[in-house]
Amino acid sequence: MRVASRGPGGLTIALSAWLSISQSPAWALLEPFDVREASIDSIHMALFTGMATCRGIVSSFISRIEKFNPIINAIISLNAESLSTADQIDLQIAAGNKTGALLCIPALRDAGSIILGKANLHELALEGISVSSFGGQTIKPYDLSRTPGGSSGGSGAVIAANLAVFATGTDTVNSLRSPASANSLFSFRPTRGLISRAGVIPVSHTQDAVGAMARNLKDLAVTLTVMSTIGYDPRDDATADIPPGVQGKDYSASLHGASLKGLRLGLLDGFFNYNPSAETTPVNDAMNIMVSQLAVAGAVVVNITETTYNALAIAAALDVQSYEYRELLNGYLAGPGADGSPRPTSFSEIYESGEFLVLPSQYEYVKSSAVSSTSNSSYFTTQRGIQNLTQALQTTFLANNLDAIIYPEQKNLAVKIGSPSQSGRNGILAALTGYPVIVVPVGISPPSKDAPIGVPMGMEILGRPWSEGLLLNIAKHISDLQPVRKMPPFANQTVETKSYSAVPVVTPNTGNIPTAYPMGVLWR
Repeated sequence: MRVASRGPGGLTIALSAWLSISQSPAWALLEPFDVREASIDSIHMALFTGMATCRGIVSSFISRIEKFNPIINAIISLNAESLSTADQIDLQIAAGNKTGALLCIPALRDAGSIILGKANLHELALEGISVSSFGGQTIKPYDLSRTPGGSSGGSGAVIAANLAVFATGTDTVNSLRSPASANSLFSFRPTRGLISRAGVIPVSHTQDAVGAMARNLKDLAVTLTVMSTIGYDPRDDATADIPPGVQGKDYSASLHGASLKGLRLGLLDGFFNYNPSAETTPVNDAMNIMVSQLAVAGAVVVNITETTYNALAIAAALDVQSYEYRELLNGYLAGPGADGSPRPTSFSEIYESGEFLVLPSQYEYVKSSAVSSTSNSSYFTTQRGIQNLTQALQTTFLANNLDAIIYPEQKNLAVKIGSPSQSGRNGILAALTGYPVIVVPVGISPPSKDAPIGVPMGMEILGRPWSEGLLLNIAKHISDLQPVRKMPPFANQTVETKSYSAVPVVTPNTGNIPTAYPMGVLWR
């Protein structure tokens, strides 16, 4: 979910532990389970064989959070009920009740999960630096001098550092895909309407989507399967477009079979920065290697040179956030809060409080949002432009007989802390058209003093509406071609699992906010 200024919000972190298991002894008598790079399947196996319990798994992650979160400042709060809920699940399992596809997985409660905690994100999810008035600056696990992407940078840092197994969140332009790319993770942004957005603090009805990120594709596919089971939701009219046969689909089955041979993949030439530099050259080199490997695997890569596909120009002309943001936020804040705690009641109250954080590069955006409206004539003109872009994208698929389109998620490495903005990102095309995207790790830059194993980079695979299964299959074959993911060195160590009587309290570090981002300011 999104968080209002200085509120205790953030993106829900999902500790993924698929616990359809037999009875286990008390967790304290067991050997601690090493949760580094743990997957749903590996945790499931440990629990199924009696090697771990739900409480033990949750305790292992909390122990890692206590040790490593102070370094990356990614988590802003832990769920005080996570351990007691784990105990209840252990009793349920001991009684032979193993229902719930994601039993004991923190975040997806309806599938038997546990909410583990909340992660930091960029203030109101409006940029990609991942700094907020409530949570401070989140730091990239692979390079402590860089940002982790964003807006869901806290979630990306958490999953990369193995403080949880997967994370859920929202994506208005780049919010999930940017931190996935920056932290060697997989992510999905679904077709508009596949997953209900009800309950999300909104920025743009046109552009908002709900998705997830994980360290491997199987976990991502299982997450997509669970999140898409709701189908039509009267609280989100976009879900009325779900075609027959899509609801209830098992996306993990899409990871098997087929191959890259004969696939036609478009490569968007306009989504690259060909000016050589230490920030852009590693991305271009990684994509060149990927294209070569795809050709060897039998795929046909079609270079798309149409001038339509320029991410900067598209965003400048067609991004509708400033029209929709204030009205949607006011509507959300007028409703009841989730837990009854005090919160701002309007857009104006937030930005008149003096307690907000807005990047200087965003000042004009926020001021424009204060006066813009969906009743403006220019809004309707922009919406027609989005329709034209969507038609152009459909024509590109048809004219070139494409199965998918590929391009780097970001033209350059994730930017340094204190930078004006998270520049160079390419998420706008999917955000405006509603087409689905899977992000896969595509490479890691050469090591440096600040980045001991290099800086991760990601690639987007964009498909036609409702083609998530095909995209996952393509992503699986690509990741098999070139396994990329590595753990951040500082977090690649075992941590003694503590015995907790209560869930510890996490205190975010707001003292690390760069001076380049002054609090409570909306003008230069």
